[in-house]
Amino acid sequence: MNLLILAALPEEADALFPNTGTSDPAPIPLRRLAAHGHALTIATCSLGKVNAALAVGLLGRDADLILMTGTCGALGAAPGAWWIAEAVQHDYGAAHPGVFRRYRAGDWPMGEASAAHFAAMTDPGLGLPHARIASGDSFIACPDAAADLKSLGATLVDMEVGAVAQAVARLGKPWAAIKAVTDDANDASGGDFRANLGCAARTAAMAVERLVAML
Repeated sequence: MNLLILAALPEEADALFPNTGTSDPAPIPLRRLAAHGHALTIATCSLGKVNAALAVGLLGRDADLILMTGTCGALGAAPGAWWIAEAVQHDYGAAHPGVFRRYRAGDWPMGEASAAHFAAMTDPGLGLPHARIASGDSFIACPDAAADLKSLGATLVDMEVGAVAQAVARLGKPWAAIKAVTDDANDASGGDFRANLGCAARTAAMAVERLVAML
């Protein structure tokens, strides 16, 4: 099986199967290796929805499965690694007086809104807790903003998974994501993210390594 694994940051990519494979630095940094009978391409896509979707478009056509590893903020979720069962883009929709109405990313943002989320592949039995993640092109470090995202049924927040899910859906392929918590999406998030990045990245990576072994 050919697996494409995305990580936004070098620390997140390097934590996965560390010190193995061959590297290609440009235009998107890649590391290629074999593990558990699969061919893996680990791509450091960089931050944000556009970078994540671009990596899927450029690299995902030959992949059988597209995965994402890395870190996220918590919207009330406990520390540790989470299986991302659903992803929604919290900044896609229509602005009306006094309200922002969310739609499934890519859908026409008018009329009645249907379910806004994208669903991941079935969990093969990793034993991780499941979550819905809200993705958008902003780093959430504000309790008021976090409360708004909770209204979407999200318990985690990041800047990429929702865009990966949308791009993978266009390719007609399955996707999965495992993310680990660095911060609580509050006014301490900047410092907490930096302090916890390395540990959280490895926590997520170890779960992805277990997933690869199960496929």
